[in-house]
Amino acid sequence: MADTKANSKAALIDELNGLLADHFALYTKTKNFHWHITGPRFRDLHLLFDEQAIEIRDQIDAIGERVRKQGGMTLTSIGAVAKHTQIKDQDSTDLSPDDMVKELRDDNQKMVDRLKGMKELAEEAGDNATDGLLDDWTDMAEERVWFLTSILG
Repeated sequence: MADTKANSKAALIDELNGLLADHFALYTKTKNFHWHITGPRFRDLHLLFDEQAIEIRDQIDAIGERVRKQGGMTLTSIGAVAKHTQIKDQDSTDLSPDDMVKELRDDNQKMVDRLKGMKELAEEAGDNATDGLLDDWTDMAEERVWFLTSILG
């Protein structure tokens, strides 16, 4: 039984590090779009992207601290983030506003899916604190998806 719990804890730590990587990558992409948005909806999208980037950024420390509280080591570099994230880079600075919104919506949905998949890992590891935080983080990511979907009509 102890081995199963240790394996569950290790799996949760790995997935938390993946979540940490996703947050770093999505924060960077959201700021990229914040800086490069143009067109008639500039102000609204510029402000929305900044609000969402701040929310994502503010979760980074809490995720890293969950890894450490579980006895794990966090990601240590941009290379580690790139290795563990499911969020694809976007280096284009001239996407249309709708393409930016769609890409952020889809990336935030990936985050929702990852968060929901982590619930069972937290339960198996007996990590009630992470389990509760996952609910809050899922709600925030779902709200971002909702806002972005609503913009597209």
